[in-house]
Amino acid sequence: MDVTGLTAWGCRELLAKREVSATELVRAYLERIYRVDGRIQAYLLVDAEGALAAASAVDAKAPGERLPWEGVPIALKDILCVKGVETTCASRILKGYRPPYDATVVAKLREAGLIFLGKLNLDEFAMGSSTENSAFQVTRNPWDLERVPGGSSGGSAACVAASEAPWALGSDTGGSIRQPASLCGVVGLKPSYGAVSRYGLVAFASSLDQIGPLTRDVRDAAALLDLIAGRDPRDSTSVGLAEPVGVPDWGGLDGLRFGVITELGGEACEPGVQEVFSTAVDAIGNLGGMCEEVSLPSVTRGVAAYYIIAPSEASSNLARFDGVRYGYRTPQAGDLYEMYVRTRSEGFGAEVKRRIMIGTYALSAGYYEAYYAQAQRTRTLIRNDFARAFERFDFLISPTSPTVAFTVGERTADPLAMYLSDLCTIPVNLAGLPAVSIPAGFSAGLPVGLQIIGPHFSEKRLLGAAHALEQYLKVERVPPLSEEAAGSAASRATREPAARVTLEDREVGG
Repeated sequence: MDVTGLTAWGCRELLAKREVSATELVRAYLERIYRVDGRIQAYLLVDAEGALAAASAVDAKAPGERLPWEGVPIALKDILCVKGVETTCASRILKGYRPPYDATVVAKLREAGLIFLGKLNLDEFAMGSSTENSAFQVTRNPWDLERVPGGSSGGSAACVAASEAPWALGSDTGGSIRQPASLCGVVGLKPSYGAVSRYGLVAFASSLDQIGPLTRDVRDAAALLDLIAGRDPRDSTSVGLAEPVGVPDWGGLDGLRFGVITELGGEACEPGVQEVFSTAVDAIGNLGGMCEEVSLPSVTRGVAAYYIIAPSEASSNLARFDGVRYGYRTPQAGDLYEMYVRTRSEGFGAEVKRRIMIGTYALSAGYYEAYYAQAQRTRTLIRNDFARAFERFDFLISPTSPTVAFTVGERTADPLAMYLSDLCTIPVNLAGLPAVSIPAGFSAGLPVGLQIIGPHFSEKRLLGAAHALEQYLKVERVPPLSEEAAGSAASRATREPAARVTLEDREVGG
């Protein structure tokens, strides 16, 4: 039995029945990583020794001593702090940094007994839509190794799609969980702003960032959200959820009203994506739901507002990376000022520098009112449009991404084209709403996601509706990744396969 093909719930049930040990489960995933990750390049670091040691400790417990999720493996986006484990945010400026503390979500998972497999690749400091902006490697889409997995949580999405972990955590600032989930054919959940603590998440844009799950199905997403949600005194913006999500178990969508966002469909999307989306709309009707078009005029300005607000917050948040306290410091500096300049010039990548410069300009004297204040007013309009729509509808829907996965290198020379990849997802972050992307079908053999948006803190009902649709659509989840297909990509890899992965060239744990 190939346990790496299981959902997290499937892993939990096998462990509970003692049909597999935690060590056997972890070893299976490590072997899978060893076989395919040199081509997928989802992992920046694999902690084989730590994972096997944790699994051995779980196996030593009597059945009655185990927690429900104890022994189930998980992988983490390398923007979450894990005590004593290198956390780079895929940036040279943090290479070698080992946090002295756990992020709150990491501490919660540790208390629940989950086993950490390693840290996953991302666009540097979560700035990107393709995971091509990493300072270390380019992650590939398991459905087509010539294509991107999306971003910035592309490593997390590709890892789950390629069966290198049963589930993973990512972060979503403007669609960075949902967009790669769509492109890789997995489930991605962006919770309401404040549902999950951001303590220990290296900040990009603090008013937009939110941690969330990438999983194989909606049940797993609900379970992982319950494990990480909650108020945290170390994050003053966190409030948690009013009640646990539990196990979604809806038979239909009778009486629910779905608003189809006019501005996020039609000509804004590729024809193949729109066709799959139309099929999903029909499925909602077949399940008893009612669909009607709704106009949210302000969402068309979402991308423009986001790329003022997010860089402005980033320019402030990233000021701490200066070579003084932690991370990279230039070896060539004659004085303090030169040390600052050289460290940041050498440590940050091109996209991070671009956003810092945009944000600093937007916040500068004489331009604040024209740019940043105007973007914040637009954000208010977007929030108001969503609020009015939810007076009529239970949920709003759109395609998750306007396109399927594009080829590696296709948009790197055109930042504006890259930014438009998040056209459908950005308004949700500006409004602080919860949204989930589920696989809805395929266009030209590549996954297409359906985005379902709910009112603030409606995660329980939102995931219930997503689960009902998921059960009806029954979209295939396994990409056609064979050893032959993976091997054929070796020559196309942009760097030596698995160079930073800490697995030796031998049987894992042998």
